[in-house]
Amino acid sequence: MRRILISACLLAGVLGTNYTVHAQSKLGNVLGNLSQDQIGKGLKEALDKGIQEQVSQLAKPDGFFKNEMVKIMLPEELQKVDKTLRSMGMGSVADQGLQLLNRAAEDAVKEATPIFVQAIKELTFNDAKNILLGGQSSATTYLKEKTSKQLAGKFAPVIEESLSQVGATKVWEGIFTKYNSLPLVSPVDPNLTNYVTEKTMDGVFTMIAVEENKIRGNEDNSRSTTLLKDVFGKQDNTANTSSNSTSTKKNTKDNTKKTETSTEKKKSILDLFGK
Repeated sequence: MRRILISACLLAGVLGTNYTVHAQSKLGNVLGNLSQDQIGKGLKEALDKGIQEQVSQLAKPDGFFKNEMVKIMLPEELQKVDKTLRSMGMGSVADQGLQLLNRAAEDAVKEATPIFVQAIKELTFNDAKNILLGGQSSATTYLKEKTSKQLAGKFAPVIEESLSQVGATKVWEGIFTKYNSLPLVSPVDPNLTNYVTEKTMDGVFTMIAVEENKIRGNEDNSRSTTLLKDVFGKQDNTANTSSNSTSTKKNTKDNTKKTETSTEKKKSILDLFGK
């Protein structure tokens, strides 16, 4: 039993060492001759670009309302309200209520930039390394983990005030009153502030992810600076090398299989003729 335990420990150590060596090798391939400072600055620049290019757009009038990717629709329990109002010829009332929800989100997003800037400042080399070696939305995930709690705290009061200022609260109270007065319906009174806050955060991270994917894929020449080209170009080279290696292995395996199949067929034909 003791020998088995010792063997298991040794095997685990060997596997762990191999994994570490592989990870370090991958890291070396990606980072190449880039310094820690360059990598950190490159990732910070990418995050900052995502904020400037996308989040700032959401803060403009109709930034949410006319962007189908993030447009805030009615919560499920209010969809029946919308349907009922439209069936009664009050579609304009429903449209107005929906637009005002998106206006509140557009107002709240303005509070996001300082929070994101602070999160970017706190980016460590390990964070940058994990983002660079991670998946397509690793940078977005980093920001989400670092800022979600703060964003919710900042967004909620702004959204509540905005809903009141733009008249959304009054409009929706009127909608609820009209709907709840109808016969044979279940009364509704949802918390719109919480709902809009959640959807605003979803919209922000959705658009940051869009910009991140553009930079990683260099869509529309999104790597607009030398630093972005250097840092993310290393990732491209590694991905291409890995892809070529996989393709070579697959071709070798396929050719070997074809040779074996051909040999087997030849053998079966010889057997058929007794040779």
